[in-house]
Amino acid sequence: MAVVNTYFKKKEDHRVTYKSGGRCTQVDYVLCRRCNLKEIGDCKVLAGDSVAKQHRMVVCRMVLEVKKKRRRVRTERRIKWWKLKEEEYSVRFREEVSQGLGGGEEVLDDWETTAGVMREASRRVLGGTSGNRKEDKETGWWNEEVQESIRGKRLTKQKWDRQGDEKSRQEYKEMRQQVKRDVAKAKEKAYEEL
Repeated sequence: MAVVNTYFKKKEDHRVTYKSGGRCTQVDYVLCRRCNLKEIGDCKVLAGDSVAKQHRMVVCRMVLEVKKKRRRVRTERRIKWWKLKEEEYSVRFREEVSQGLGGGEEVLDDWETTAGVMREASRRVLGGTSGNRKEDKETGWWNEEVQESIRGKRLTKQKWDRQGDEKSRQEYKEMRQQVKRDVAKAKEKAYEEL
């Protein structure tokens, strides 16, 4: 903590907080955290009988910065095109597009109309993302195998926390290495497919 009154050079009238019988003393102080000193603009005593006949009011001018609440980053909602790899979605998508184009297999001359039909069909068949996930997060590699591996790692960590012996610690270290290998394999596979 820092005594704010002592950080500013002031005349004696602006430092004395108690006057009685010809005696002047400084008995009232303002304390703040050292890290917040940069927010303090001034600290002084107001002359006059503002509180009581003997006491004088200490005034501290502060500039407080209101921190904004961090909101979740909303990204653009995207169509889940990767679902087209599955046969069921692929067939349904073809049917929706052909129905939207008037039942024929030919593409219309107007690209805007064709693209609009395809987007609409894809939203109905494939669905879209929620838009809540951060844009820079790449999780195309996240699969059941990785999830299972991470669950196993958590369980071995809990076991090590409970038992605290060298054997469980070693098991946790091995499991942690295995998770890293599984994640690396999954990422490599996802990038190859991409």
